[in-house]
Amino acid sequence: MRDWLVGLGVAVAGLILSWGLLVLLARRLPPGILRDLAAFIPDCLTAVRRLRRDPRVPRRAKVAIVVAGLWLASPIDLIPEFLPVIGPLDDIVVVALALRYAGRQVPREVLLAAWPGEPRLLLRLLGAADGPAAGSRATVDEPHQRG
Repeated sequence: MRDWLVGLGVAVAGLILSWGLLVLLARRLPPGILRDLAAFIPDCLTAVRRLRRDPRVPRRAKVAIVVAGLWLASPIDLIPEFLPVIGPLDDIVVVALALRYAGRQVPREVLLAAWPGEPRLLLRLLGAADGPAAGSRATVDEPHQRG
């Protein structure tokens, strides 16, 4: 029993250290694709927490979002986290699928308000605007076109 608890403690410590490294890289890297990828998982966790509490999010979308958040927090993965580059790949795929599912049921302005990162990354992930708030994409892109 003691060996099992030590193994679990090591796994949790490894997960926390890898998340800390992602947060550090997300703040230190220059703007670009590497910074976006490093910030993706912490941004997803923040968005999951915000969307879970939002009354405008339907129950089915909340369930999908919470399952994705639990998948991220779980130390058990299809691809071990310690593998460089491909380790977080299963987490990214699960969260991307959950956000795309929620994107069809939740207005885009709600998703964009919950997303702490770059809006362009979330918009790329969500794909074409065919959900409840199809017109909100222009409001996000306008400031980038003016500036």
